[in-house]
Amino acid sequence: MLRSSTDQSPQGPAHRLASALHGLALLGLCAAYLQGGVNKLLDFPAAVQEMQHFGLAPATLMAGSTIALELGASLMILTGWWRGLAAALLACFTLAATFLANRYWDVAPPLRDGVANAFYEHLGLVGGFVLVAVQDWRARQR
Repeated sequence: MLRSSTDQSPQGPAHRLASALHGLALLGLCAAYLQGGVNKLLDFPAAVQEMQHFGLAPATLMAGSTIALELGASLMILTGWWRGLAAALLACFTLAATFLANRYWDVAPPLRDGVANAFYEHLGLVGGFVLVAVQDWRARQR
């Protein structure tokens, strides 16, 4: 069968480009969690203090769990191993952390705008993780 010059085989250049962009997008989505997890791991006492600052107890367990989730779920997303579950976990974690740490309605101006911006940026991350989870679950059903 003859193909036109616009036809792309499943492994053609367009497929390889799309795969590369997909991987870069996943890396971008996970970047803050990889960086945050590594920073917390390298300075565990500061991670424990952060948990105490937000009233989370036991702080040591919460810090360790946060590191495990940020690094573990990010690696799962990047490798594709249970990607949907990992994305759903980071979506839930991010939503909870956003309402805990970015309560802009409790902040007085002029700081309110920055905290509000962070709040809505994190909602965007939640949306991105939900899209990754849905995409993975749909792919598993095929």
